Amino acid sequence: MAPFNTPTVVLSRFKERPESLLAQGHRLYIGTATGNIHIYDLHDGSSEEMTFVEIRKAISRKAIDQLGYIKDINSLVVLSDSLPTLYPLPSFTPPTPLAKAKGALSFAIHSSVHNAPRTEGPDASDSPRSGGFDSAEAGTIPIPTVVTSLVVGCRRRVVVYTWRDGEHQEIKETLLPHSPRAVAFLDSSHVCFAYSSTEHAIFSLENSMTVDVTMPAPVLTSSSSTGLGIGTFSGLGLSGYMSLGLGGKAAKPGLIRVGEGEVVVVKENQGFVLGVDGRTKGNGVNWPIQPEEIAYVNPYIFSILPPGTVLSQEGPDRSFSSSPPPASTSLQTQTQAQFQIQGSLIQAPVVQIISSINTLPVQTLAFPFSQPSTSPNTSSNASVANISLRLLTTTVISTPSNMTVTTAPKTPPPLFLISTPVDRTLAAADGTTVWRFTMQEWDAQIDELVERGLYTDALALLERVQGPGASPKRTLILALNAVSQFRIGKYDDAVNTLLDLDVNPAKVIALYPERVAGRLAVRREEWVSLFGGPVAQAKDELSSGAGGDFFAGDKGKAEDAISTGSSDGSSKESGSREKLPIERSPSTAGSLRARTKTSLGALLPSAVSKDDDVASLIGRKKGKVLDESTRSLETLWRYLTSLRPKLAGVLSSSHHITPSQSHVFPALSSTSPASLYALSSGVPLTELSEEELVKRAQIVDTALFKSYLIGRPSMLGPLCRLPNWCEVVEVEEELRAREKYAELIFLYNGKKMHTKALKLLQQLSEKEDDMRDKLGPSISYLQKLGPEYLDQIFESARWVFEQDREMALQIFTSDDVELPRGPVTDYLERIDPQIASRYLEYLIEEKEETSPGFHDRLAGLYLGITISAKKRGEEKKHGEVYTKLLRFIDATEHYRPDRLYGLLSEDLYEARAILLGRMGRHEHALELYVYKLGDFAKAEEHCKRISSPSPTPSPIFLTLLKLYLRPTIPNPPNLLTPALSLISRHRARLDPIETLQLLPPLVSAQDVKPFLVQALRAPVFDNAVVRDVNKARYEGIERKLMVLESRRVKVTDSRICPQCHKRLGNSVIAVHAPRGEVTHYQCREAFSRKLNAMRHS
Repeated sequence: MAPFNTPTVVLSRFKERPESLLAQGHRLYIGTATGNIHIYDLHDGSSEEMTFVEIRKAISRKAIDQLGYIKDINSLVVLSDSLPTLYPLPSFTPPTPLAKAKGALSFAIHSSVHNAPRTEGPDASDSPRSGGFDSAEAGTIPIPTVVTSLVVGCRRRVVVYTWRDGEHQEIKETLLPHSPRAVAFLDSSHVCFAYSSTEHAIFSLENSMTVDVTMPAPVLTSSSSTGLGIGTFSGLGLSGYMSLGLGGKAAKPGLIRVGEGEVVVVKENQGFVLGVDGRTKGNGVNWPIQPEEIAYVNPYIFSILPPGTVLSQEGPDRSFSSSPPPASTSLQTQTQAQFQIQGSLIQAPVVQIISSINTLPVQTLAFPFSQPSTSPNTSSNASVANISLRLLTTTVISTPSNMTVTTAPKTPPPLFLISTPVDRTLAAADGTTVWRFTMQEWDAQIDELVERGLYTDALALLERVQGPGASPKRTLILALNAVSQFRIGKYDDAVNTLLDLDVNPAKVIALYPERVAGRLAVRREEWVSLFGGPVAQAKDELSSGAGGDFFAGDKGKAEDAISTGSSDGSSKESGSREKLPIERSPSTAGSLRARTKTSLGALLPSAVSKDDDVASLIGRKKGKVLDESTRSLETLWRYLTSLRPKLAGVLSSSHHITPSQSHVFPALSSTSPASLYALSSGVPLTELSEEELVKRAQIVDTALFKSYLIGRPSMLGPLCRLPNWCEVVEVEEELRAREKYAELIFLYNGKKMHTKALKLLQQLSEKEDDMRDKLGPSISYLQKLGPEYLDQIFESARWVFEQDREMALQIFTSDDVELPRGPVTDYLERIDPQIASRYLEYLIEEKEETSPGFHDRLAGLYLGITISAKKRGEEKKHGEVYTKLLRFIDATEHYRPDRLYGLLSEDLYEARAILLGRMGRHEHALELYVYKLGDFAKAEEHCKRISSPSPTPSPIFLTLLKLYLRPTIPNPPNLLTPALSLISRHRARLDPIETLQLLPPLVSAQDVKPFLVQALRAPVFDNAVVRDVNKARYEGIERKLMVLESRRVKVTDSRICPQCHKRLGNSVIAVHAPRGEVTHYQCREAFSRKLNAMRHS
């Protein structure tokens, strides 16, 4: 599809000779050679003629050379008689001649929006930012300001007029070395001057400096876009004809703006793209001959070429395509084609339309435009060739500075062309005809490029139209371009794009064969439709031989790489130089076939039987394809490993979901491939639902596992050890077959399939002889299970206890997980009470358990084990456990003694005594120590433990003495000796009177002499004297301190240092004892020596 419709006539038989045109809004202004301006109303329909509005006569006495429009002041700029004049619309009065620009040759207009900062003033109190506590930038507010510049090129100087929001600014004038015959803006601050067709300069509006432009010499042979340069016409006898047009007069400088910061400069038969730095950029534009005029409608360059310079390859509506010629291998065919060129040349003016995106012709229109395509005869050729075509309108692109363009009109702006007979008689009779070029809608052009698979060109066109902003169409084209890159082996570029677009990973994985993608795999011919591309495109790819599995063989991939190309020449990087028709060679010195891209070049045969690039491709085909699977897998691994942490992060932060919860969600196998393909694409992960995020994670991890299985089996272990969303059903049998049991156990653990993991560990333990190797893995696994799997732990731990109870206890004494202590104690008690007591000892001693229930339970276990051992006659075990029981009930205070006391048998006297003491029944406890156990030392220890640590009389010692001297049992033993020993050792804790009353009459004073001596010493009197002496001493010290603290010195302004005889002032001072002399601090040592000398003397 051609980008432009067939031109239509909007004005015919116009009798005056137009010299300039301006399309502004719905009005068309035509400036004539007689100084008149004709105004017409433009209709929306392209088939209708314009409506005459009015004519402004005698605007100038001479021809109107150029028209322009300044929106800020709603005025028309008219250049006539070397003087620009402003005419307000619609009245055209009063005119304002720009006198300083006298001698003008051309001008250019540019409007842009600048965000000029404005400082808040006192009147800005209503501003939302006033009164805030922001940074310094809070004091400025960006104010959008429309700045319009009118640059007028005069004789050896340039004059710049500026308006800011319609207010006229200071005029700037700068001298130039030459006279600018053409002017074009690059951006808001740089202008390009064309002094002549070969001399150009870049002018900066900010510093009024010019930089001369140096362009490379044009290539005159076999370098144009048609494949034929001027030398070709010379060889065919056409140079004489063409020299008539070239030698008549100096060519008018060709200069147009083609985008922000870019202009195209015409030099002979080539157009060079210049940037603001004055350097050429990218590939230039090539014509078969220097164009007579050029114009620009975003993004296409219009050029008028003279008759006899373009080959005839007619299509519908006399529109000519630009297909590459078929490969020719015969030298005879080449010679025949050269002799056929002259008969195939179009003997009429031609309008050639070139895309500024790739600088290649996209449409060629021969005059007359409205007639059907026939081969003109000699007479008709003479009449058609004598028609002069002129592009008098130039569409001005104004991209506002500091502003992003995000929308564009649905229908592009039109361009007007004027056709006038060269013969004056015919011109007077027929007049001038005005043609309007209307472009296809942007969407239609972009869709057509997408259908043809020219995704790079479609993206470039979309960016020219809508700007760099994101849009659904741009996202779709980027995705399709990534699929195209993937097809030709540019896996990294494709995956990078798909990552940036947040494409559904199911679609990305579908590009891989079934060994990796599983049931998500899609045939090659369905890739485009899978990513939302046109179905017709998918059929075309199928017919072109696309398809095949690069894991299965090399043929399908090699053929696909050759049959598929990209308009940006990307195929050459992957080994394929076979380009689509719209591609161009990266160098003018490349192969001839790569340069013959237009209709004229289509008739030139190749110079050799096989192009060097194609031969290079064939020679490298095997080396490239052999490693396709590895390269594609490496790209897939990079894609999946970069996506995994992103998915995990969003699931964790937004939904609090981790891979350990994968068993809670439906399996991936329960979802159909169509549903997986339908997952959202182009949506940030943070905006996806919980279900979609989980599905993506399952897809990614399952594909990663399968790809590792193919290319990196060593990575299966780390993948299984990390939390993942992999489908266990799809990988379980494969891991068992490879005997990767450790990885399978980690995978089971991550999916909470602990039953399978523990059964597998039990099966593996049968192969081990060493008990640690046999039970260690199962114990370690069980130690990491949480309380929610308590039943599973109990069930799986039983066989471990049957093997080794000591090692099995480690399951419940690990610090990894805290299990409920009560159920664990019940479980262990059912297995073995002694194991349960060991567990309770661990809780109390290491975990510092203070609950009375566990202490009571441990004491009960000790008691039960003690009784059982005694019944079985195991004296050693009975002694050990009973000792533990006594030590436990004597040391801890967190059990309930009354409950345990009821469980004791009558023969456990010491335990009963300890418990009676705990319950406060000390007399009964002492009776057991004295009468049943006969252990007087423990009885005394019991008394010391419950009495006050101060050596004061205590009733408990008197109670023990009574048990010694006044027994409560019949037939008591003689306890006088322990009683006297108690009186001797603890006489300070016994009341003298009560003790003497308890002593039997036969006890002599000599037996209790120490006790009597201490009792008769009256310690109360001694204590009072010591107390009063200490009190008097303390009071004396307090008085002395008070006197010392009351001593002070007074320093006034008049006080003099006795050492240096200077005023003390605010200096640091030193006070000397004992009289309190005050000196400067630096004088203290000298004065001290003086005092010491005086004292000694």
